[in-house]
Amino acid sequence: MGKPELIPQLVIHKDELLVKALSKMNDIRGLDTLILFIVDDNNRVLGTLTDGDVRRYLADANPIDVSVGEICFKDFRFEVDTHKYIDLSKYKSSVVKVVPILNDKGELIDVIELKKQKAQLPLECVIMAGGRGKRLSPLTDTVPKPMLPLGEKPIIEHNIDRLISFGIKKIYISLKYLGEQIQDYFGNGTTKGIEIEYIWEDEPLGTAGALSLVDHFKSKHLLLMNSDLFTDVDFEDLYLDLLSEKSDMVVATTEYKVDVPFAVFETNGRQVKSFREKPSYVYHSNAGIYLFKTELVKKIPKNQFYNITDLMEELVNEGGKLTYNPILGYWIDIGNPTDYNRAQEFIKHFS
Repeated sequence: MGKPELIPQLVIHKDELLVKALSKMNDIRGLDTLILFIVDDNNRVLGTLTDGDVRRYLADANPIDVSVGEICFKDFRFEVDTHKYIDLSKYKSSVVKVVPILNDKGELIDVIELKKQKAQLPLECVIMAGGRGKRLSPLTDTVPKPMLPLGEKPIIEHNIDRLISFGIKKIYISLKYLGEQIQDYFGNGTTKGIEIEYIWEDEPLGTAGALSLVDHFKSKHLLLMNSDLFTDVDFEDLYLDLLSEKSDMVVATTEYKVDVPFAVFETNGRQVKSFREKPSYVYHSNAGIYLFKTELVKKIPKNQFYNITDLMEELVNEGGKLTYNPILGYWIDIGNPTDYNRAQEFIKHFS
């Protein structure tokens, strides 16, 4: 369940009067849309009631001493929680603002506010946040690099909020250097409506070694990303690409352009067959975001230094399928003062 503290605010029994519903709507916090879900004696959702429904009802001079069960909208749209991917694109052109998620008993367990959430992905995520960040010293002498401010919040919080916008509700954060500051800031994740667990590294374990310290991941696919990125990567596109390509792993990439300032010859022995004057070459470079089958975690040695590139190499050598997915928007790897300053200037253009 993504928003357990929100659910009691949004549920009202079918026999309650409209006046009680108005009072309850007035107390809704954490949701921009004023909506209530009408339930029966077994907490099964029977219908919905919005502030617009109430205004239209009262505008026709109808009596206010009516039960909400009598006037609620019963032909509402909903999704059943199956822990699988939910395609929200079908709602984008409709008037639907909120999609309720029900369990198999018909009880409300979550709500998706479409203007805030881009997708509902069945993924868990591990964020690597244990590095020292020496190149950003002295800024990182007393603050871990993921907690450096970018606009009004830390770098890592931009990434967590983006993950949340794609419906990812379970996040692991790998910690070492000054990790207590990150843990104290986010806690267990309830303030953001998610669940956060922390993986502590006694010794540096590389970019993937910390995955071996988690006893059990529940999702079929696992997302791994660096904490010091500033990007609008489309996690849904990454996930659907992995499925459509039937890949074992997909790596998000960014374009890296190399301009050669001289003519480049194509030769046969010492004979020049052709040449290109000052050519440019574009390469797909690793962007520090990986999505792969969770079963691959078994290949990672327990509590040993191991990079994600080691796993990629092993996968390729064994005949597995490794694919890439280009990031079409922005991507900044905040690894040095120049990158950090560029990200700080870039974020000023966001409202």
